[in-house]
Parts: sequence; structure tokens; C-alpha cells
Amino acid sequence: MPFAQLVIGPPGSGKSTYCNGMHQFMSAIGRKCQVVNLDPANDNTSYPCALDIRDIITLEQVMDEEGLGPNGGVMYALEELEENVEWLEEGLSRLDNDYVLFDCPGQVELFTHHGSLRKILGKIAKMGYRMTVIHLVDAHYITDPAKYISILLLSLRSMLQLDLPHINVLSKIDILRDYGPLAFNLDFYTEVQDLSYLLPLLDNDPRTKKFAKLNEAIVDLVESFALVSFETLAVEDKKSMTHLLQAIDRAGGYAFGEAEGAGDSVWAVAMRGGWAEGMEARDVQERWIDYRDEFDEKERREMQEERERLEEKLKEEEEMGGMY
Repeated sequence: MPFAQLVIGPPGSGKSTYCNGMHQFMSAIGRKCQVVNLDPANDNTSYPCALDIRDIITLEQVMDEEGLGPNGGVMYALEELEENVEWLEEGLSRLDNDYVLFDCPGQVELFTHHGSLRKILGKIAKMGYRMTVIHLVDAHYITDPAKYISILLLSLRSMLQLDLPHINVLSKIDILRDYGPLAFNLDFYTEVQDLSYLLPLLDNDPRTKKFAKLNEAIVDLVESFALVSFETLAVEDKKSMTHLLQAIDRAGGYAFGEAEGAGDSVWAVAMRGGWAEGMEARDVQERWIDYRDEFDEKERREMQEERERLEEKLKEEEEMGGMY
């Protein structure tokens, strides 16, 4: 049974960067992984593409031939893929049981109310794929109460539309501190706790205070579903990537049995052993917000010490070799 991640999120949330980083990470732990580009506007992928929608249709082609803008062009391209989904099915069948990452376009309409992506996913599911949606949103949105409310609504709507195991992720958490202080601790935002605490902040904002009743209704709506929460991600940090992959494997069922052909039995053991624990929200806040400089300096020292140990070991081996 093959497994897959459907990587969605608004423009600039880091989808392609995530796919590149996750592909490298999975390769490093011995898990066979392929990336499929479903974005007709993505003409400069940083990862090797097993399948690329641009082989059959490009955004430039659609805009020229149909007279559409960028947003309409992307939706038209996904409709074309839906009509020619056999191309995707045939390509996926050649990947055997390799883990697949689907890099999706950034138009939020595709995963909030447009039907093509959902129908394409239905075809993929019929091939036996166990899919998990990874919804990336830029972490800087949580520094603004109004923007945070907007990503809560976007995340909730996406979860209801796609109807798959779903993990919302605050990406670029490693640079969150650069956008200013948070009104609350990080766990308030990741666990989506009592949102009524946001209402006074919205009332004090001249942009949103006139929508007091609407703000209250939105807060009540999100809380009534009790579905939205967030993981965090610093894509270049091994511990952060490990923690997120553990959450994804649990959500999609991968963690409960080694996937045939995955080739990662050692990783499976590490997963079930709770490797990379200590990544709760308070730990993330300490690492990337409260004491980022101190942790960075500590890691630099450790890397320098490791480099010196390796150089010393190589020197000793060369000296021993010269004796013979």
C-alpha cells in the first residue's frame, strides 16, 4: 500500500521548499520517495520530478490560448488534468510503492471550494494510496490577530473540502521572531486554545473593530468544529523535520506498520521509540523565539567541535598509515 503527502498552502508558504527538504530527508533515512509537481506555474523545481504536470500543460500555454489570468489559468490547468487523469494514474503506477509527495499550486480556491483537485485525489485514492494533507501556512500570520483568524478559517475550510487526514503546519518557524512579538505564547496558536482572548485585540485594531460581531461569530464557528490545530516546521532543522514526519506517519497510518518496499525498518523502530521527542510548543518557542541566538551559538560550537574531532581523527589515521 503506497503512502503520499498532498502539500497545499497559499503562495509563499514554502511548499516547494518543503517538498525538496522532505525528499532529501526521506532519502537520508532510507525511505524511497518521489515528488510529483502538480503546479503548472512551477517552472523551476529544486527537486527531481518523477512526474510534472508541465509535461502536458503549462500556465503560460493556458494564459496565451485561453486569455486567462494566473489564477484562472491554474484552475483551468487542474480541470484539464482532471479530464486527462489517466496520464497521472499511468505515471504513478510506474512508481510502485514509493512514498509520493504531491507539490500543489498555491491558489487557495483549489482546496477550499473548486472541485477538480478533490476529484483527482479520489482517483488517486482508488489506486490504493493512503494520503495525508500537509497544509503549510507562513508562521508570520500568527503575529497579527486578524491574519491568524484568516488562516484558521482557511485551514478549517480546507479540512472540510478535502476530507482526508490533515495536518496544518506553521512553516518558517525559525524566522518567526523577526516579525515581532506574539501576543500569547506559541501554544495558544498551535493548540487553537480559547479564541475569545483574541477579541479584545481585534476590537483595539482600527481595521477590525467595526466587525466585532463578525469576529465573535467566526471565533465561535472555528471553536465549534474543534478541528484545527498546528504543527510547526523549520525545514532545515533535522529535529523539526523528524517531529513533523512522525506526526504525518501517525495521521496516515504509516507508523503502525512498515510499508512494503519502503526500506526504512530502522526508521520505523526509531519512530515507534519516540525519537525527536521534546518538540512541544514550549520547546519550539524556547528554541526559535525566546533563545534563538543562544541555541544557534550552541549548535555552531558543537559543529565546530565535531569538525575538529574529525580532522584530528583523519590526522591520526594519516600518521598511522605513514608508519607502514
